[in-house]
Amino acid sequence: MRDALASSEADLVVFPEATLSRFGRHIGDVAEPLDGPFVTGLQEAASEFGTALIAGVWEPDGERVVNTAVAVDADGALRGAYRKIHLFDSFGSRESEFVSPGSAPVVVELAGLRVGLATCYDVRFPELFRKLVDQGAEVFAVIAAWASGPLKEDHWTTMVRARAIENTTWTIAVGQPPHQDGFGVGHSMLVDPMGVVTRDLGPAPGVGTAVIDMARAEAVRAAVPSLMHRRFTITDIGG
Repeated sequence: MRDALASSEADLVVFPEATLSRFGRHIGDVAEPLDGPFVTGLQEAASEFGTALIAGVWEPDGERVVNTAVAVDADGALRGAYRKIHLFDSFGSRESEFVSPGSAPVVVELAGLRVGLATCYDVRFPELFRKLVDQGAEVFAVIAAWASGPLKEDHWTTMVRARAIENTTWTIAVGQPPHQDGFGVGHSMLVDPMGVVTRDLGPAPGVGTAVIDMARAEAVRAAVPSLMHRRFTITDIGG
């Protein structure tokens, strides 16, 4: 992690879901409060390198844990924490057996942008992303440890692009690379508001940089003002 921050000149670095520790029954043993050593270390590294960051951690919650995305600014301040709302009880997995769900969408100010946070299975629920747009998100950051399997890689890339297209919003999607535990398909991507993949790191581990041009978002929304044409609004998520 420190190597990624040290080698990057980016304003914002995004790490995947479960950065603290990969999925498994052991996560209750490694979960930490947000003032614990791991998040504190993230804050120190962000401040040292002058780079905002997002990363996935586990918070303790009694007999369970919470799957949390933390957002740290370039000064090392913790700007927000998003607790994963939609738990992966699909394809034979039961995340809810050991993870407690969150309830509130979160938008944070990072690197001069309003960033809406989402985690993995959340990407299957477009109403969450509309709620983030309504809360002022200019960019989505989706962190994941996407489960592998038939068509799963295609699901990941298709839905990330769909969330970008339907909301005309830049989308950063960062996933764990493939691992023997069955989680991870890689394909960390940056997708523009028209659904064009401007950077894809492929299935292998890697670090890459890309540019978010907010003028591109303005131009796309002028040409395709679909958010203005909505007939329904989302009112039932997190109040």
